[in-house]
Amino acid sequence: MSSHARPDEPQLDLPADDGLNGENLNSQVQRTEEQILVLRRQQDALEQEKRELEELGRKQEQFQTGRADLVEKLARSLAVLDREITDAQKRSSLLQDIRESFGQHLEILDAINAKNWNPADLHRELTKALGAVDDARSDYVRSFPKISPERAAGSADPALGRDFIYWLQSGFAFTLPLLALGVILLIVLVAVFNR
Repeated sequence: MSSHARPDEPQLDLPADDGLNGENLNSQVQRTEEQILVLRRQQDALEQEKRELEELGRKQEQFQTGRADLVEKLARSLAVLDREITDAQKRSSLLQDIRESFGQHLEILDAINAKNWNPADLHRELTKALGAVDDARSDYVRSFPKISPERAAGSADPALGRDFIYWLQSGFAFTLPLLALGVILLIVLVAVFNR
């Protein structure tokens, strides 16, 4: 092994008299190592702060996204609930009116006592009683579909419960005018081009 340095290797020029001794060099190395240790601690602290800030950013994004989503859903739900409440109030009012009407008809029909009729006024009393029965029947027939459970359950979507034949007939009925117009247009075009 040669003790000569290669020309392409960097050389450390240390003057012989600059006063650097082993003790001074060791203390300088120790100070440098302490600075490196301080810098590593600062780097660790900064990396920890970076992780915390990233986590905070993720949480803030989750909050904003979740909040916006729920605000939209709650607003739509409130609108639906308002509509449902209004419909329920209308239905309640309708049912109350029907109940009062049925109650009045029941009182009238219960008050009719054929045993107390005067035989001379039998025709008039019977006509009056039949009129009360007819009024009650017409009110009942008109009101019963409004109070039936099928109507209440089916009021949400009247299209439910329709079978294929119904929709086939409806589709044919909707397209029949277009088909007739197409046939008429075809006849007119054939007549024009055959001239």
